[in-house]
Amino acid sequence: MLVKDIYQVVEQDFQQVNQLIMEQLNSNVPLVEKIGQHIIESGGKRMRPLLVLLASKSLAYDDNQHALLAAIIEFLHTATLLHDDVVDTSDLRRGKATANAKWGNAPSVLVGDFLYSRSFEMMVQLGDMKIMDILSKSTRVIAEGEVMQLMNVKNPNVSEDQYMQVIQAKTAQLFEASSHTGAVLASATPEQEEALRLYGHHTGMAFQLVDDILDYIGNADELGKNVGDDLAEGKPTLPLIYTMTNGTQEQAQLIRQAIRKGGTENLSQIIEIVQNCGAIDYTNQKAREHVNAAQAAITCLADSPAKQALSALAEMALSRNS
Repeated sequence: MLVKDIYQVVEQDFQQVNQLIMEQLNSNVPLVEKIGQHIIESGGKRMRPLLVLLASKSLAYDDNQHALLAAIIEFLHTATLLHDDVVDTSDLRRGKATANAKWGNAPSVLVGDFLYSRSFEMMVQLGDMKIMDILSKSTRVIAEGEVMQLMNVKNPNVSEDQYMQVIQAKTAQLFEASSHTGAVLASATPEQEEALRLYGHHTGMAFQLVDDILDYIGNADELGKNVGDDLAEGKPTLPLIYTMTNGTQEQAQLIRQAIRKGGTENLSQIIEIVQNCGAIDYTNQKAREHVNAAQAAITCLADSPAKQALSALAEMALSRNS
């Protein structure tokens, strides 16, 4: 199943989601709308809203609230992006200037707050306390994950377990919440609900692991961000953690110094070391394990185009280049 085939399963629903997003961006403050539209229209794949739609459709959901839930998820995700780019001092996302690069840090943070607030207004409109409980807890976990990552910056002693804990919180949590709430909305059985929750978790983990690989083998034009950004920020991701453990003492020392210092002074040398020591294969293997677990989780669902799309979407995490 091709990428376009995955989206085609929920094509009409997606149009409704996009319409809702633009309607809910409405504000009496023009700058709020301008910044919100800038980041929402900047070419993202809307992966998390897609999970909501596919999860609910895989359970034969036939009401119209799934588009509202998908829009809520996209607002939560967009708010985290606005805040993350400020924290990371990023100036490029999806090949375009970040909001903080164009308008400054203060407006970006405040519009992120606006989107969080709007998403909770929309949750009230949805009127499902269980979904609100899942999403409110998820936003807390995501914030904790970002703080954990911040604490790990320029620390070469971060373990693989600590790294996995961070990416579960900062990335996989919202994937999990997307498929989980889609299941709840569709009145899933306990087995179906847990299956789709696990599916989202494992797909999100695979997505982030591949993202960290692309920082060392990707193409900047395809990525929409600078190659080596993680190293420049002093982030000890799995490819680096593996290399420090399994490379030579000299290689480990070079990477430890680069993480402590940040920047891209030895980027080309470090990319070569990471690529040659098995770190890419190891990280890919971990991503594959999560994809397999995601696909295994949904075997209990009845066969349908939406279920097939969910399986293909997990697989797509491994082959993406951006």
